[in-house]
Amino acid sequence: MVSHVNSLGLLGMESFLVEVETFLSNGMPAFDIVGLPDAAVKESRDRVRSAMKNCGLTFPVSRIVTNLAPADIKKEGPIYDLPILISLLKATGQLDAHIEQCAFVGELSLTGAVRPVKGILPMAIQAMESGFSSLFLPADNAAEGAVVSGITVYPVESLEQLLLHLSGAQQISPALPASLSPASSSHYPDFSQVRGQEEAKRALEIAAAGGHNVLMIGPPGSGKSMLAKRLPSILPDMTFSEMIETTKIHSIAGTLPRGTSLIRIRPFRSPHHTVSSAGLSGGGSLPRPGELSLAHNGVLFLDELPEFSRTSMEALRQPIEDGSVTISRVSGTLTYPCSVMLVAAMNPCPCGYFGHPSRPCTCTANQVSHYLSRVSGPLLDRMDLHVEIPPVNFDALDSDHSAEDSAQIKARVDAARTIQLERYQGSSVSCNARIPTSMLHSACQMTDSAHKLLKRAFESMGLSARAYDRILKVARTIADLDQSETINSNHTAEAVQYRTLDRKYWLREL
Repeated sequence: MVSHVNSLGLLGMESFLVEVETFLSNGMPAFDIVGLPDAAVKESRDRVRSAMKNCGLTFPVSRIVTNLAPADIKKEGPIYDLPILISLLKATGQLDAHIEQCAFVGELSLTGAVRPVKGILPMAIQAMESGFSSLFLPADNAAEGAVVSGITVYPVESLEQLLLHLSGAQQISPALPASLSPASSSHYPDFSQVRGQEEAKRALEIAAAGGHNVLMIGPPGSGKSMLAKRLPSILPDMTFSEMIETTKIHSIAGTLPRGTSLIRIRPFRSPHHTVSSAGLSGGGSLPRPGELSLAHNGVLFLDELPEFSRTSMEALRQPIEDGSVTISRVSGTLTYPCSVMLVAAMNPCPCGYFGHPSRPCTCTANQVSHYLSRVSGPLLDRMDLHVEIPPVNFDALDSDHSAEDSAQIKARVDAARTIQLERYQGSSVSCNARIPTSMLHSACQMTDSAHKLLKRAFESMGLSARAYDRILKVARTIADLDQSETINSNHTAEAVQYRTLDRKYWLREL
């Protein structure tokens, strides 16, 4: 007799159906698992055997073959412990239940407890789309799976509890979906705590309103990191589709907090500068999401940008342009989304005081040139706003004047985003930073004076075509903040000034 039990697997961002087949035959006792299992799947044999014996079940003294179909896709992780055990119970006649419309996922302890696993949300979506009526998950993962409507999710704490449910002796209460209302951005620090730096706050407001990338340059202690950490507090609330997509990535990566149903606040990732290229963009023999993808729909903050390896920095170029990162390995090619706001901070020189109004710089010209050259021109060109962060003076720090809080700034950002959503309705564009070239001129209508100003800036500054596009997009955002349908000369002038720091710092070394 061959038993059949439904389960699921993961391949990149997507899930696929897995049919667990078990066959018992005469011969020397053995337990083989086939179907391209990795080491963790092969170890299921010992976990299943111990769990059955410790739960008072009979482990068959037979030749056991368990197949995980389709056999041409590699299976990984301990997620097949539970379906393998259920399949074995069916094959031996110890379980008589109609489970054709059910799917099982979970890791087993040696005592029969069911432990949480990664990637539940994409698997629950696949189970629903495949027409299953019930999905049995580890109790710690149930809140995540219950987000998906159209399928009943049962939280399983132990093997004994599951068998009582399947036999009809004691039913498990289905998991209920959590509230899907957007979470408060008060999770992040507030801009009211930042004294001074009004120009920098204005630049970050523009960046938040249009989803633009930002490079901040300034001496140590000027507040670059403080400003960056407060940026998520003024970003628009996540839509439901953004919550789902972001949660899927964190679920696959195993970074979703236990008991969390959905990620409802925009991610803020700040990897250390020693991160590898694979850690930043994703990788591994079976590729996993990197920091870029974990920051999807949020902020990726790179502090001390020149300290990152050249390989890591250059790996950012294509993903931040395309909004996705493709990882190719011999085993296959996977694509992860990475629509992020890239925010970088750096000092102007190794000692940090080049151009400081009161402290002398101790670096030689060659040291300054070498330090700045670590940030390549192509990467610099992809930063929409270049913002100089000057040192804060004593009067600003000592002032009793209350600074504008994040809620007030966020209200203006939300108003600008609403205009953008209406403008790009029916397209895949979500904000000004994502305007494709084909839509650029229709979306960015300029007055004659604004057009002339941009032309003069392009010719005098020797801008690239990419820089031209990005100035136009930033000017569009500034106009949206002003509730203006057309881009005026003052909007263009402000956008152009955010492209001048590369001339101040980088061109001096040529």
